[in-house]
Amino acid sequence: MKILLLGEYSNVHATLAEGLRALGHQVTVASNGDFWKDYPRDISLVRRKGKIGGMALLLKIYSLLPKLRGYDVVQLINPMFVELKAERIFPIYKYLRKHNKKVFLCAFGMDWYWVNTCINDMPLKYSDFNIGNVRRTNRDAIKEQNDWIGTAKERLNRFIANDCDGIIAGLYEYWVCYSSAMPRKTVYIPFPIKAGECQADNDRGDTAGRKLKVFIGINKSRSEYKGTDIMLKAALDIQKRHPDKMELIKAESLPFSEYEKLMNGSDAILDQLYSYTPSMNSLLAMSKGIICIGGGEEESYSIINETDLRPIINVQPNYESVCHELEQLVCHPERIGKLKAQSIEYVKKHHDYVKVAKEYEHYYTHEAGTP
Repeated sequence: MKILLLGEYSNVHATLAEGLRALGHQVTVASNGDFWKDYPRDISLVRRKGKIGGMALLLKIYSLLPKLRGYDVVQLINPMFVELKAERIFPIYKYLRKHNKKVFLCAFGMDWYWVNTCINDMPLKYSDFNIGNVRRTNRDAIKEQNDWIGTAKERLNRFIANDCDGIIAGLYEYWVCYSSAMPRKTVYIPFPIKAGECQADNDRGDTAGRKLKVFIGINKSRSEYKGTDIMLKAALDIQKRHPDKMELIKAESLPFSEYEKLMNGSDAILDQLYSYTPSMNSLLAMSKGIICIGGGEEESYSIINETDLRPIINVQPNYESVCHELEQLVCHPERIGKLKAQSIEYVKKHHDYVKVAKEYEHYYTHEAGTP
């Protein structure tokens, strides 16, 4: 098949492209590299700052459109799959829809279905937008509500979701939001991971007389929204409590290549306080034998039919839970060897990039559009 992957989120499309190519498909990735993270792509859609940058990107996309036709599959990372206003994306989407065979929408992150479902229906006990039946009121959560509710972004999202051939969710929580609205169109497929070459020392049952290396990635613009502020405070406090047992490694808004170098060799990663499911960064870390302290609710295991492996140290969305779980790991290093080994096994079993690409291939050709 000839496949176009439009947009990027945390290396999902770049990794999926490698898996699909390994299966013999012709794949083009067109994206902005997910901003400063600078993930690989075949066609760069980076937007320069300001209105002039927007107009330049719009002109570039229109000049590219004749080359973005004749694909068997076009997959959009998000309704906002290019860095333009929603109003400008409508005609681009309609062109892609008209001149290609099938179009799929990804439910991988921020969009109207995610925001609206979490603030109104609240099917999850916690999320980016609610804790129990109480809405979160931090600045980023309010900003996203204002961006998506009753706006052109909402209209675009709902239009594409209703019009496209299928919707692919990458996390349990996104599947919940879309499947409640569009059960016949929505499928869950795990994120693809190409395991890194650098693995932690998984043959050691403990940290063998050295400090536990704990890694945390910090996006300053979304720290409160994603709970990194709480996780960082907890980590700093546990480090102060056990300076001889723990070392904290911080990566702040780095390109992916530099981020990964800092992460390599860590024993544990703190990531995604409000998530039910490990994210791309957590999964990549786990593939290297790095223990994830973050989202690992039972629902995330159930959706992939995993009954035995439990490699993720699940935390509740509060400071006390993070402190407790991190301190337990620091003070009980005998757990580390098993958790590292299970982390690698979990990613190989459920997230191997070629295995996941086969699931996409099957969905594209056999399931999409069926009642």
